[in-house]
Amino acid sequence: MNKASPILAVLLAAALAGCNNNLGSLDFPGVYKISITQGNVILQDMVDQLRPGMTRNQVIFVMGTPLVRDPFHQDRWDYVYNFQPGGGARTQERITIWFLDEELARVTGDFTPNPPEPLDPAPAEPEPTEAAAN
Repeated sequence: MNKASPILAVLLAAALAGCNNNLGSLDFPGVYKISITQGNVILQDMVDQLRPGMTRNQVIFVMGTPLVRDPFHQDRWDYVYNFQPGGGARTQERITIWFLDEELARVTGDFTPNPPEPLDPAPAEPEPTEAAAN
């Protein structure tokens, strides 16, 4: 029986190792999974405020500090936002802002700036009627 114990232990270890396909992704009932957010929150309202010719400081005021500032491409700023709800699929949103001569030149990515709505002209004053003139 002593010689069988080490063999049995090796067989048991091999069987358990074969069951370890993906133990990290087991869904345990009742276990709370947190939502994970990373990066800069990007909203369409923020992107709509971007206008060509804005300075870098104005862009930072609207969008916040960029997540990635490439030292080799200093005229390009990348804003990335990742969100993974607890146990759900991860989504990613990104936007790249390009500068030319220290001014905002173009915006590319998942969001595009909408042009501002035109201002309504002031309503014309009604012309006085004859009854009001008398």
